Amino acid sequence: MLAYGSKGLLGVLTPQANTTVEPEFWAMLPKGFGLLNARMCSTKPSIEARLVDYFEHLEEHAAQFGNAPIQALSIACTGSSYLATREGEQRALERLSAHLHLPVTTSGMAMVEAFKSLGATRIALISPYPESLTLSSVQYWQEHGLVVEHVQSVFDESNAQSFHPIYSLSGEQASLPLERLFQSGVDAIAMLGTGMPTLAALTQANRVQNRIPVISCMLATAWWSCKLINPSTHDMLSWVRSPHWSNRMDSLV
Repeated sequence: MLAYGSKGLLGVLTPQANTTVEPEFWAMLPKGFGLLNARMCSTKPSIEARLVDYFEHLEEHAAQFGNAPIQALSIACTGSSYLATREGEQRALERLSAHLHLPVTTSGMAMVEAFKSLGATRIALISPYPESLTLSSVQYWQEHGLVVEHVQSVFDESNAQSFHPIYSLSGEQASLPLERLFQSGVDAIAMLGTGMPTLAALTQANRVQNRIPVISCMLATAWWSCKLINPSTHDMLSWVRSPHWSNRMDSLV
């Protein structure tokens, strides 16, 4: 038995410069779960080129775990899913799962499962991406049978000179469109991007109103990863309404 992670040990693949996945994942893990993180690295010059490159070398990235006894692997990078398309992503996951002999998911697929758990088909998106990647995102959700009724961008051009325009967003910037979207008739609001910090915004949004669930890529990824190991893990709505991470969040800031 492992000293840490007695209920399950997750492997997580994270984009090379992402500063959000590890702290948010650790904060949201239920008692008894543990994780090991490895980085997907690429020397490609643009964001979109790196996202494609990550998916083309998944077996190499996963090899970093060696013989560690992980029980599921999560690829915490939604942008790669968008550019791979639904069919390309599914093929990649099937190959990697067969190679590793364990379940493999992506943040994109975790979001799809989260929407299913919520019974949501009509969604609104808060996007931290440049316009071209946002459009690819919309197409990806549509391929999964979802109706995207609203898209609110929080991409900040002024962050273009920072180390990364998405990872440099603040939680306040991420939450700006929420009040407007609360007035919509959608089934769920999704905060996209595993690099955009969302825990404070999610907690506040789901406290001030409980009509429209607000979820994020990291929330869905943590939930679905645990679900792959332990199917009795609470459903998504329980995670939305009763955030077990609220007492851990303050230690992150």
